[in-house]
Amino acid sequence: MDVAEGLRSRKTLKAIVTERSCSNITTTEMKQQKVVNGGLTEEEEEPLSPSARLFHEPHFNCYIIAIMGSKTKINSDVVKAGLVNTLLKHPRFCSLQVEVGTKDGEMKWVPTKVNLENHVIVPDLDPNMDSPDQFVEDYISNLSRTKIDLSKPLWELHLLNVKTAEAEALGVFRIHHSLGDGTSLMSLLLACTRQTANPEALPTIPVTKRSGSKNSGRFWGIFAAIWGFFWLVWNTLVDIVMFFATTMFLKDTETPLKGAPGVEFAPKRFVHRTVSLDDIKLVKNAMNTTINDVVLGVTTAGLSHYMNRRYGEGKKDEGATEKKNNLPKNIRLRSTLLVNIRPSGGIQALADMMDEKTDAKWGNLLGYVLFPFTISIRDNPLDYVREAKALIDRKKNSYEALYTYFISEIVLKLFGIKAAAVVSHKILTHTTMSFSNVVGPLEEIGFYGHPMAFLAPTVYGHPHAFTINYQSYVNKMTIVLAVDENAVPDPHQLCDDLEESLKLIKDAIVK
Repeated sequence: MDVAEGLRSRKTLKAIVTERSCSNITTTEMKQQKVVNGGLTEEEEEPLSPSARLFHEPHFNCYIIAIMGSKTKINSDVVKAGLVNTLLKHPRFCSLQVEVGTKDGEMKWVPTKVNLENHVIVPDLDPNMDSPDQFVEDYISNLSRTKIDLSKPLWELHLLNVKTAEAEALGVFRIHHSLGDGTSLMSLLLACTRQTANPEALPTIPVTKRSGSKNSGRFWGIFAAIWGFFWLVWNTLVDIVMFFATTMFLKDTETPLKGAPGVEFAPKRFVHRTVSLDDIKLVKNAMNTTINDVVLGVTTAGLSHYMNRRYGEGKKDEGATEKKNNLPKNIRLRSTLLVNIRPSGGIQALADMMDEKTDAKWGNLLGYVLFPFTISIRDNPLDYVREAKALIDRKKNSYEALYTYFISEIVLKLFGIKAAAVVSHKILTHTTMSFSNVVGPLEEIGFYGHPMAFLAPTVYGHPHAFTINYQSYVNKMTIVLAVDENAVPDPHQLCDDLEESLKLIKDAIVK
């Protein structure tokens, strides 16, 4: 089924004011308006930040996809009424991104009236169709073939009233990455939800607790502090050197998961698999690790078994062991692991942002670390988690994420958008994949009164053929893959390998 074609043409302010379909106001009327849809005033029109502008570069025209499963059919009128009272009060969702005509392609936010009919798309679907799950998968994948027209605010919500294996209906948000990073956008969407058990209450998101160290005496406390500072500086220096080496020449091994040049322009296939969060917590508690350590270990195990199968195509399957398998030696496979560097403002702050100004930090405030996955077969499945914990503990004792953020900002300000795009493109093309793990609500929530069955966020438009996101929700963990089918022709098999890896690790704990 065809989806609305997105136009890539960029227009001047005059052309957009006279031609845009989502607004009926003239330039004069716009200047007379102090507030439009609760958004920016005319005096507050401002240029896009360098980070937001970067996402309009051809090799980084990125979109965030958020798939929401509903336990009931979705009433589009109720959703539209809810959007008017929540999301449309946020300035970015009721503003155009207008090119001002400078040679650097500078753009600025211009408030506009929003016609929800251009943003909320409700296709007429056959409720008795064959293979509804395949239809939904194809529909969402087709979204990656199009762009959102710049003549309207860059977001869409597709409401698909078709029953799948996991939900009675689905809502699919597509939001241009220039509106904000995944953390702020997902938090804002959750700020539009309420607990089903308490319709007046916002979702509860767990907060990571920082463990403090206890020392037996003053001398050992000072010694531990000096030693810790030394390792922090050393780890940061090593990581920064690796960052620059990766920018210049250090490339990952050419594996089946590595994307071909131009993969950022290829359509993507989005698939997901829901597993038990309780199983992950069982492993976490037994091994005294974190949930992030466990999902990284599961990912390493799943990728290792998947790659072993891909390298063994055409060979007799005799079972893989640590000493005998199909994997090449010393595979370098790294992920750009996104890290939110903002102090967490919480969902309440973002909910308040839709009513009034707050101190919540909006925009794209992400650093990233280069995380190596050790692709190998382990006879003991628990070794995957132990190795992941050791790596992530070392990364925690480094300012790599903070420095990569500031380095990117410095390049943007000193050398411009084009130079920043070149640096970012090299980092991503010299690595293999992207990874993120997002913490979700602890209790069941409703999206404008529609109870949600699952959440599945992902992203496309960046130069990776393989992206994996983990999203927790109540007692579930949803694994979301975004793949270029030329590199990963069987994403459902990869989901099977990830699910089976979690089972093997959990069984090893039980035994």
